[in-house]
Amino acid sequence: MQNEFHGIGILADETQHFEFYYKYMDVSFSVSGVETPLWLPPLVAFAISFFTSMAGVSGAFLILPFQMSVLGFTSPAVSPTNMVFNIVAIPSGVYRYIKEGRMLWPLALITIVGTLPGVIAGGFIRLSYLPDPKPFKAFVGIVLLYIGARMVSDLLKNHRKKKPAPNPQPPSSQEWSARTVEFTWRKYTFDFQGKTYQCRTVGIFLLSLAVGMIGGIYGIGGGAIIAPFFVAIYGLPVYTVAGATLMGTFVTSIVGVAFYQLIAPIFYENSEQVVSPDWALGALFGLGGFLGMYFGARAQRFVPAARLKLLLGVILLSVAIPYIVGYFW
Repeated sequence: MQNEFHGIGILADETQHFEFYYKYMDVSFSVSGVETPLWLPPLVAFAISFFTSMAGVSGAFLILPFQMSVLGFTSPAVSPTNMVFNIVAIPSGVYRYIKEGRMLWPLALITIVGTLPGVIAGGFIRLSYLPDPKPFKAFVGIVLLYIGARMVSDLLKNHRKKKPAPNPQPPSSQEWSARTVEFTWRKYTFDFQGKTYQCRTVGIFLLSLAVGMIGGIYGIGGGAIIAPFFVAIYGLPVYTVAGATLMGTFVTSIVGVAFYQLIAPIFYENSEQVVSPDWALGALFGLGGFLGMYFGARAQRFVPAARLKLLLGVILLSVAIPYIVGYFW
C-alpha cells in the first residue's frame, strides 16, 4: 500500500511538472495563432541557418514549411513573417562575408535592383491570385528539381573525372578574397583564387526579377533559387555568391515586409484576412537564424566546395519533390 501511494505521488509530481511546463514555457502569438515552446523556433532556425548559410541561402524556404506544417500557421501572414526572420537573421552572415572580403558588391547590387520590383509584383500576385499557392509551388518545385538534379549530376561527373591532388595545400586568407575586375551594364568580371569569372549583367538582372517575384509570393527571399542558378548555370564559385545572395535576400525581405504591412488594412477590409507579419514569431525565428548564419558563414571556407554544392543540391531536391508531389495530393 505504501508503494502504491508512493507511485501516485510520483505521478502527481510529474503531472504538476508538465502543467508548469505548458503554462510557463509555451507562448501564444496573437497574429498567427501559433502556440509553441519558447525555445523551439530559435533552435530550429539555428540548425537550418547554420548549414544553408554556407550555400548562400537564408533557410527561410525550409522555415516556411515548418511554420505551416508543424506550427499550423497557414494564413497569408506566414509569408511576411518568414521575411521578418530574414531581416533579423541575415545581417550576421553578411557581416562575416564582408569581413572576410568575400562580398561581391556589384553582384549584390544587380541582384537587389532586379529583386525589388519582383518582390512587390509577387506580393500582389500572392494576395490577389494565389491565396492557395498550390499551382505555383508545383512550378517552383519543377525549377528547383531541374537545378538540384543538374548540380548533383555535375558533381558526380566531376568526381569520376577528377583525381584527388596529393597533399593539397589550403588556400591562404588572401586567396579567399574576391576582386572585381570589370563592372558594366553588359558584363561583370571578377577574380577569385587565381581564376577569372564572367557573367552578363542583363541576364543576372532578369533572373533576379523572376526570383524576386517568386520570393514575394512565398516569403522566401529568393536566395534558395538564385544561388543555385549562379552556381549551376553561370558556374560561379559558391564561396563568392553566398554573401551577394544573402544581401539580396535581406533587402528584398525589408521591402516585402513593408509591402505586406502597408497593404494589410486594405486587404483585411476586403477579405477579413490578416496579412500583416507576426513580428514576435518572426523575430524569435530570426534570433536563432542570426546565430546560425554567423557561425555558418564563418565555417564555410573550411568546407570543400564540392560538399557545399552537394549540400545545396540535396536541399533543393528535398524541397522540390514535396512541392511537386503536393500538387497531386
